[in-house]
Formats: sequence, structure tokens, C-alpha cells
Amino acid sequence: MNAGYLAHIGLPYGGTVVQLTLPEEVAAPKAAVKSSSAPAEKAGAPKAKAGGVPKAKAEGAAKAAPKAAPAAPEVPGDGKNFLEKWIEGEIAKGGRCHGKKVMTRFPPEPNGYLHIGHAKSILTNFGLAQKFDGQCNLRFDDTNPETEEVEYVESIKDDVCWITQALNLEQCKNGGKPWRDSLFFASDYFEQMHAFAVDLIKKGKAYVDSQTPEEVQKHRGGGEKNLPGVDSPYRNRSVEENLRLFAEMQEGKHEEGSLLLRAKIDMQHPNMNMRDPPMYRIRFASHHRSGDRWKVYPIYDFAHGNEDAIEGVTHSICTLEFENHRALYDWFIANTSIIPSKPMQKEFARLEVEGAVTSKRKLLRLVKEKKVTGWDDPRLLTVRGIRRRGVRPEGIKLMCDTVGVTDRNSVQPWELVEECFRADLEPISKRRLAVLDPLEVEIIDYKKEETIDGLTDLPEQDAKANPGCARGISFSSKIFIDRSDYQENPPEGYFRLSKIGSEVKLRYCYVIKLTEVVKDKAGNVIKLRCSHDPATRDVMPADRKPKVIHWVNGKDCLDAEVRLINMLFLSMPDKMPEGKDFMDYLNPESWVICKAKVEKALDSCKQEDRFQFERCGYFAPDYACFEKPRKLVFNRVVPLKESSDKKKLEGKGSASRKDAQAAAAAEKERLQKIPPTEFFKSERGSEFSAYDETGLPTHAADGSPLPKSAIKKLAKDLEKQAKLYEAFQKS
Repeated sequence: MNAGYLAHIGLPYGGTVVQLTLPEEVAAPKAAVKSSSAPAEKAGAPKAKAGGVPKAKAEGAAKAAPKAAPAAPEVPGDGKNFLEKWIEGEIAKGGRCHGKKVMTRFPPEPNGYLHIGHAKSILTNFGLAQKFDGQCNLRFDDTNPETEEVEYVESIKDDVCWITQALNLEQCKNGGKPWRDSLFFASDYFEQMHAFAVDLIKKGKAYVDSQTPEEVQKHRGGGEKNLPGVDSPYRNRSVEENLRLFAEMQEGKHEEGSLLLRAKIDMQHPNMNMRDPPMYRIRFASHHRSGDRWKVYPIYDFAHGNEDAIEGVTHSICTLEFENHRALYDWFIANTSIIPSKPMQKEFARLEVEGAVTSKRKLLRLVKEKKVTGWDDPRLLTVRGIRRRGVRPEGIKLMCDTVGVTDRNSVQPWELVEECFRADLEPISKRRLAVLDPLEVEIIDYKKEETIDGLTDLPEQDAKANPGCARGISFSSKIFIDRSDYQENPPEGYFRLSKIGSEVKLRYCYVIKLTEVVKDKAGNVIKLRCSHDPATRDVMPADRKPKVIHWVNGKDCLDAEVRLINMLFLSMPDKMPEGKDFMDYLNPESWVICKAKVEKALDSCKQEDRFQFERCGYFAPDYACFEKPRKLVFNRVVPLKESSDKKKLEGKGSASRKDAQAAAAAEKERLQKIPPTEFFKSERGSEFSAYDETGLPTHAADGSPLPKSAIKKLAKDLEKQAKLYEAFQKS
């Protein structure tokens, strides 16, 4: 099996060893000492595309306590994001919310499982409430009776409790819930929202439309040409007729789809959301909480702001896709005379991760077609999946802090996500030995058995000062090493076992020398025979520096299933080719099962334990470890950070600075030839449907006008392109 393939699926392989900083690796060894865990290189906190996290300061090697998790990223200026500044201004003297309790909310629909994007929203809303000594409500937006289930409600509650552990909320320290007593359902407000709708009808600001759904859609206008809307022929029904028809809708006297209650705003409005949007539709479906009480159900855009107003939410924080909906949100609040409070909405960029599939429709298909084992499959980026994988809430928070809270969408590279998870796990993961692809080694001149004591869980711990963190590992004449630590025909730069007479240093143990290679009839290597150097158990030999490899004792090691979790999907194009489906891009090696040999200490693992299998990565016990019949199963949370030597051996070495500069120059040369009027059409044409005479986009792909804030940002990009193009023309 070649090194490149092993690297691709996540197995360790030969090549320049990752520096372990062993006591026995010191160049000039002194007196022999008992082995102790080696400190791994202190990982600097990861950096996001725009800004980053400062590197953690190096700590003294003598410290016994675990290292602190990486610090949160520094924010330029006063260290506050734009949402924090907004709220501070609102609660200041003279502000809209001066003297009021800050109230935010997290309002998921109970029609699916939460994913990694929801995690940022949870941490943002509960985090802001925590910062301003306020309250964050957990509200289930259960306005669609056909898609909601109690199963989803319970899973969301559990996920919110788990994720907010990273915030260390005061109310949770004694067993309380993150939302305290504020667990709400939109269905609690059906009666009030129905009254709001009646209020709008009485004021002549809502009407019952008898057009078919197809006619309603057609007459909205919009599209590529941004056509104006057409008034419904039923728009000017009398208040009395509208009240009667709306009452009949609730009484079940009309078929589904035959009538629709709409707000009476402006069918010529440049914002498509303001073109007489729907408020209520007929649904003959039983609701998971209200049963068959209601025959009409509110549309999300109508319910959204009203729910906030009923609860007294002061700051309704949404993701950017709701920016164009804010005008409608405000219109309903302003035009309902019996509204109890007037919240305000502001938007931030949602978390988008490279290669992540978070669409509920796509996730459901993956589950139903059994492409994954369930909603908690560790390859999925559902909250349930990443939790089972072994990611900690603190790792998710570090990632969200690194990305930051901004008002501009961006896609975060998977490498950044991995680096954040790795930075969280490195200081707390217990070091253990596990061989993922075992190859038997017989030590021909070793006849006894012994125990190597004083190994600690974490690199900087002191076994004498803290005996509880210490363990011993046994050694005998039969051990297992990783198959990739022997190569019959090694590549250049490979310094492990290969030719007869080659040597390696066993982690915490002896130097061994290859004396014989045993093969089966098919020519496959099935065992190595080696001799050992008895003077090298605790020290590196003074006259040579063999590379260090990991191993386990064949006499008492345990069998374990180790799952190498890789990306579920291969790289997908932005626009799917004709005849292709997203399922065609499933990664056949997203789930690599290793029949591993692990040290016996892992038999006592706990659900909350995290491990660094040395030279292999960071791992967590799977639920199967704690079920009956019991089975040792470990999921890889994230691989170790690759060294440049490792990348070279794998054949995907990182580009040199010179190469990177050349690539940047080539890209600049390409861009400078594009006239500003054609820039957005050629580079981002799929995002927009209309442009002004300068080439500046004015309408989104769905025909809706772009918000002023988006146009402002695009104008800056266009200005840069104009300068680049002008410089090219003059050259």
C-alpha cells in the first residue's frame, strides 16, 4: 500500500517523523530516567480569512496542570463586534432600550436536526444575552403543522444545552437550562396572531385573495426583468367581506389553496417581500401541540416579528438572508394597533463551511437512502453528528470566535475548522498508543516482560506530583507497529524500518534493529523479526539518532475499531453539471474503518474523554463503547497538523512563497483585463439578475432588489476593479 494512499485516507505512514520531543531524543543524554509523556508542540490558535487568533504564549514545561485553551480572537479597535456596539447604543441613556432588559431569542423550526450553522446563531444569541445580563428565549417556530415533530423539539433542546456549555452560563451551573423559564412555542401565540390579522383586516391593511397559487406567483412580477406586480382582482374587497372569508377559512369551509390572507402593501414595491405578502393559508393538518384547533396557520414572515413582539424581544438577531425581510417585519409591527412591543431586527453573516451539506432536504435524503447511519452519523455536520464525532462545545465556540461576527457572508475553509477543533483538543487530550494498521514484530533476543511506568496523560504533567495522571505500559517480545513504519522499497527521505539492519526507537522504549522479514506464500509481509539494544530503553543512543515510532504490546493490547472520519463529499462545482446530482459526489473514503490494536488503558475510557493517539490524531470514544454488548470504537475528531515533510511524502506539498506570488500575479493579470462593466457579470453572474450602467448589481438572482448595505459593499469592489483596469489600460 503506497504512502500517498495511506495519507489520503488518514493513516500514518513513513517519512520524516513528527517531532515528539522525547526525553530519549535529547542529543546528549545524561543518566537514564523513567519515561514520561512528551510535550507536543504548543499549537497557536487558528486564523480566519479576515483576522485571526493570536498565538498562545509558550508555557513552562514544568507546569503540571493542563494548558489553557486558546484565547478568543482579538477584534480590532475597541474589541466589540457590530452587534455588541448596536446593543450598547440601544441601552445607553436616551437609547431605545434604556432601562430595559436585553432580550434575544433563538427561534428554530422543529422540522429537522440542527447543524453547524445553527451553532453560531445559538452562541451569538445566548452569548449576547449573557454579556448584557439579559435573557435569550428558546422559541420553536412551529407554524407549519405538516413538517414538525416532537422528536425534533427534544433534540433541539438537547443540542442547545450541549452547545451553550461553552458559554458557562450562570443559570446552568446548578442544573438550570440556558433559556431559564423562557421555553416558548409559536403555537402558544396562535390566538394573539389571529387577532393581529383581524386588526389589520379591520384597518383595511389585509385582504383575502381568491386567486390560485399559480396566479398569485405570476402576478408578483420580478424575475430577470424585475417586472412590476399586478394587483389582485380581489384586493379591494370590503372589510366586512374579508372578515367573513377569513372566519370561514378558520371554520374549514374552504379548500386548501383556495384562499389566502395577504397584507395590503404595494404591488409595485421594489422589494419583492413587500408585494402584498401572504399572512395566513389554509391547512387541514393536525398540529403537534394544538391538535385540530386551527384550520389556518400563519406564514413565517408574518409570525416572525409578532412572536418577538409578544415575548418582548428587544433585539431580533437574524442571518443575512433575512435582510430584505426586515422592511416587512417592521411594517407588520408598525401597522398592528394592538402589538404589545416593538422589537428591532439586525442581521449578521451565518456560518458557512467549505464542503458542508446542511440543507434539510439533502440531509433527509442521505438518511433515508442510508448513505449515512443516521442524523448523528459523525461524518455529518449536524450538531448530533459533530457531537458523536467528538467535537467539544468549546471547539465550536473557538471556531465561531475565530470567524467572528460580521455583516458579510464568506465561506470558511475546512482547514480552519479543523485547526480550531485541534487547538481546543490539544491541551486536554490524554496521550495514548494505538496502532491503526498493525504489523507484528518479534523481538528475538528479548525473553522477559516489563512495565514502563511514569507515563502521564498530558505532556506537562508530573507523575510524582500527580500520581492520578500516571500510567504504565507493558512490553514483551511480541509487539505491533504500524504497517507504514516498514517499507520494503522506501521513498527518498524515509528513515524507518526498511533494509535489514535499519533501526527505529520505540516510543518510551528500546531501539530495535530489523533482522528478518517474514512473508506469506503470496509475498505479503506478515511479520518482522528484530533485535533490541538493552541500553536504550530510556535514552537515545549517543552515536546515532533513529526515528521514533509508536507500538503496543502484543500480549495485552486490545482490539478496537477506529474510524477515520473524512469529508463526506468530494469537491462539488457551484453549478451542478447536467445529469449530475449532489449524491454523485459522495466520498467513497469518508468512512475508513481500521481494525486497530490499542493499549489496555483505553479499556476504561469515559464518554467525555478525548485522546491523542500519538502520531495518528485526536479521537473520542463512540457511543458503542458504552452500549451492550460493549465494543471499543473510537472516532477520529481531527487529524494531527501535517508537517511540511509529511505533505511532501504524500505528494501534495504546500506551494512555496515564490509559487504563491506567481499565482497571485497571474490572477491579477487575468482580472485587470476585465472591464468594470463586465466584472460582476463574468465573475459572479450567478448571484445577480440586473445591473446598472456601470455594471454594479442592483438585483439578486431571484429578482429582488439588493439592500443598500450590499450595494455599498459591491460598489467598493467595483471601484477596486475600475482602478485595476485603468492601470492596465495605461500600461
